[in-house]
Amino acid sequence: LDSQYGTYVWPCAVVLAQYLWVHRRSLPGKRVLEVGAGVSLPGVVAAKCGAEVVLSDGEELPRCLRSCRRSCLANRLPHVPVLGLTWGRVSPELLALPPVDIILGSDVFFDPKDFEDILITIYFLLEKNPHAQFWTTYQVRSADWSIEALLCKWKLKSILVPLHSFSADKEHLASSSLPGRHTIEMMIISLAQSDGT
Repeated sequence: LDSQYGTYVWPCAVVLAQYLWVHRRSLPGKRVLEVGAGVSLPGVVAAKCGAEVVLSDGEELPRCLRSCRRSCLANRLPHVPVLGLTWGRVSPELLALPPVDIILGSDVFFDPKDFEDILITIYFLLEKNPHAQFWTTYQVRSADWSIEALLCKWKLKSILVPLHSFSADKEHLASSSLPGRHTIEMMIISLAQSDGT
């Protein structure tokens, strides 16, 4: 595999795209940011469903950023902005982002060394947009990998979304065999309330 994993469509992206499709009627006019977008399947689906989308991937990953742009062009979305954002880094691009309602991330919890940097970025975005949510899918690769302690540290809460609730508990979705037999989970992350929840 290429070291820039964002040049592939991964099973988690298909599952997150399914969630967006099931909720497509709620997307027109929503402001959506996809982080770690790579090929950008979820962000493209959101844009096709009427959301105002911004795609992002690591500023140090030019091939991933090119993948984002190619996906936009291939799907007749030439005006969707593509930004270089590095997890854990407060950059001018991050500071200049317009308000968001939904943050998307498919399989961003891939490498444990990045988990806290991802959540730092998500926390920053949620602090700026307290009503927003982070919709994320991830592949269970190890029982030892968990973000629970980091969620507490960054005052975030998560709700697990059962895959059967949006018909994503199948090996094939939307003519794609990518979900396959991988164990994929979805959760919605938001700011924890001041009452300790």
